[in-house]
Amino acid sequence: MEAVNMVDLLILAGAGIIAGFINVVAGGGSLITLPLLIFMGLPTAVANATNRVAIFSQNIFAVAGFRSKGISAFPYSLYLAISALMGAIIGAKISVDLDDELFNKIIAAVMIMVVVLTIFNPNRKTDGNDERTDVKSTVIGVIVFFFVGIYGGFIQAGIGFIMIAALTGVNRFSLVKTNSAKVFVALVYTSAALVVFIIEDVIDWPHGLALAAGNSTGGWIASRWSVKKGDKWIKRFLIVTVTALAIKLWFF
Repeated sequence: MEAVNMVDLLILAGAGIIAGFINVVAGGGSLITLPLLIFMGLPTAVANATNRVAIFSQNIFAVAGFRSKGISAFPYSLYLAISALMGAIIGAKISVDLDDELFNKIIAAVMIMVVVLTIFNPNRKTDGNDERTDVKSTVIGVIVFFFVGIYGGFIQAGIGFIMIAALTGVNRFSLVKTNSAKVFVALVYTSAALVVFIIEDVIDWPHGLALAAGNSTGGWIASRWSVKKGDKWIKRFLIVTVTALAIKLWFF
């Protein structure tokens, strides 16, 4: 067993704080941590699995942070989470080789779509005054989140943007409530994916726990910050984050 590089662990913890904040307020934090884990020498499959330790821990703290501020989409988020969990089990077991360049462009396109549909659509309000949790919206949401779970179980990166688009589009949740539901769903389906990766023994625990310490800190801070600042600041953060990550993925 190779000796653990303490400098690498400290770097991961620091990067995790940033990634955890980004994941909770917007999405795409894994597009920072995954390349970093690979750069540190972890095989892609191991890096992908190891990153889930941090995501799981991050969302425990994020859910607690939102609840401490009285924000929750429960029990509706539970229905979506159960559906996503079933999808995540399938996604975590999928073994498909994708061209990295093509994959990055797909993620970039998804993020741009989210900006257009969630932020710049003048016909869509995200103030939470037109919430939709009726039977029809619930059925649509459950179906959508099954496929969200498949994607999340498979790769995770960029899934926050997809969930934001789904929750604001289908349910008309405010962005604050959207993020509270998002982290709960991610917590549940990530637990399923994590079990699969543990069984397959593809997790690098020292790196995963160091990253988890950072992600958890960032997730806690972000959950409380987003409630305090509200939708206006979340939209601004989304615009900056999505634009920067989309440019990186498309051109670099």
